[in-house]
Amino acid sequence: MPDNGAQKRSRSFLLAIEDQEFLLRDEMRPFRFGMEYAKAEYALRDWGVRSTVVVFGSARIPSPEQAAALAASARTAAEKRAAKTAAERARMYEDARAFARIVSLRGGALAAGGAPRDNVIATGGGPGIMEAANRGAHEAGAPSIGFNITLPHEQDPNAWSTPALTFRFHYFAMRKMHLAMRANALAVFPGGFGTFDELFELLTLVQTHKASPRPIVLVGRSFWEQAVNLPMLVEHGMIDARDLSLFEIVDTPEEAWASLVRRGLEATPPPPAPTPVPAPVRRRRKAGAEQMKAPG
Repeated sequence: MPDNGAQKRSRSFLLAIEDQEFLLRDEMRPFRFGMEYAKAEYALRDWGVRSTVVVFGSARIPSPEQAAALAASARTAAEKRAAKTAAERARMYEDARAFARIVSLRGGALAAGGAPRDNVIATGGGPGIMEAANRGAHEAGAPSIGFNITLPHEQDPNAWSTPALTFRFHYFAMRKMHLAMRANALAVFPGGFGTFDELFELLTLVQTHKASPRPIVLVGRSFWEQAVNLPMLVEHGMIDARDLSLFEIVDTPEEAWASLVRRGLEATPPPPAPTPVPAPVRRRRKAGAEQMKAPG
């Protein structure tokens, strides 16, 4: 019998799903795009995630622990100034953390008995404000989502998003689609180019009616009123005055939550805590169990 080893070793003999060289061809881009959609979509369905509250903000905001470490190691005047700045910025981290905790406790992410989960915190999955929001949800005992992106300088996922809901995308467009498609609301903390890109993408979708209206809140009044002069766009006729009503600017986590609810976010109350069994009843039950175990 002739040997068929060459045929078996040929790349053409691989199953299509086993052949990375084939899957990474330019012509296969539509299929890769579809797989990126499907993988996250099915995982979110498996977890019962019906809707989200998306949190955007800078990856450069330090945690309180990072700020404290900088302060502890500061020796020079420049290092001490940097540590002071880090401590001031860490307040934004704590605000995002507190906001995510409030949303997770009051919004419906703590669904019980197989009910759909609503208003689950979703972020870009990285450090800074994203980490803070995932951390706040984790501390509330709720799941949260991290939609990470592959970058030339690799972005590591933060340690607080739910592992089974921590995704990584190659295509920015697909990542943005997943961030937007389940979003009941959007909370945007101070940030840079990426934050502005994500904010204005959602504002454009709502303004043009490509997406349904949803509450949008910008957290950090002094930052947003200096960073973006939207009333000037009205003065120059670049947007309508009514477009300014697409969002609200607030200062605190509680104000942010109140704004979302006032502007239409439907919150689901958390499941009731189990009723504690009174101590005497527990003792009687224990005694009864011991009697049942006793030999006859």
